[in-house]
Amino acid sequence: MYIKCWGSRGSIPVSGRDFIKYGGDTTCLEIRTKSDDIIIVDAGTGIRRLGNRLIQENRHKYNIIFTHAHWDHLMGFPFFKPLYSEAAEFRMYRCPFHSEFVENILSRIMTPPSFPVRYSEISAKMEYVGAFVEAFQIGSVTITPIPISHPNKGSGYKFTENGKSFVFLTDNELDFVHPGGLTYTDYLEFSAGADLFIHDAEYIPEEYPSTIEWGHSVFTRTLDLALEAGVKQFGLFHLNQERTDRQVDDIVETCRQTIADRGHKLECFAVGCDMTFSL
Repeated sequence: MYIKCWGSRGSIPVSGRDFIKYGGDTTCLEIRTKSDDIIIVDAGTGIRRLGNRLIQENRHKYNIIFTHAHWDHLMGFPFFKPLYSEAAEFRMYRCPFHSEFVENILSRIMTPPSFPVRYSEISAKMEYVGAFVEAFQIGSVTITPIPISHPNKGSGYKFTENGKSFVFLTDNELDFVHPGGLTYTDYLEFSAGADLFIHDAEYIPEEYPSTIEWGHSVFTRTLDLALEAGVKQFGLFHLNQERTDRQVDDIVETCRQTIADRGHKLECFAVGCDMTFSL
């Protein structure tokens, strides 16, 4: 399983000299499987660059799944160039938190005056797959969904192939249970022993009192979860739109010092644009 991050920024894309190392694009992950399937998770602004790459590689078949319906995870979709290619074939996976999410939400963001091209006018072949509340397969990868604790609901996912697992829990608030969400203990059990664990880490402790119930986690609590779950690699995700590269580096260094102080050897990093992993 090959994983590439095309965007890890939270809430809104950013640019400038303070956002070079980790990038400014919003959430989009690409997973390539042993069976040579392409799985795309979320359609934040990072999906634009991914689309350019896939066209260059002459790849035309894609599986797309979503974590939730908030704007920063969808805003890149109309700029995914394969949509306008008759050779492209999409398998769009419906979401258990909203049965008609794919057709309804995506068509809304591609409706004038918001966007000049309607969803009904795209050239690619679109196939819609029913929502799964239990584990399902895409080629050689088993995908297990879990409800996230976030306003308006959503899903996190565990991707398993050849005995290796990748857990992705963005936009998940560990210290507040939203309607439809689960508890810290549930996420701990879900993530236990993951080879790669990427989790929302938007806030520093000082910010949380004024942002509680917004659907995101303090990085220290996310680190606690990673350590208790015994994961092998831990990536901080959904980087705050105001957080500069230097500030993100400071958070990573704090995490690494905490890991050392607790006698662990967990590999910890902040996930940036174009970062890749192989499991």
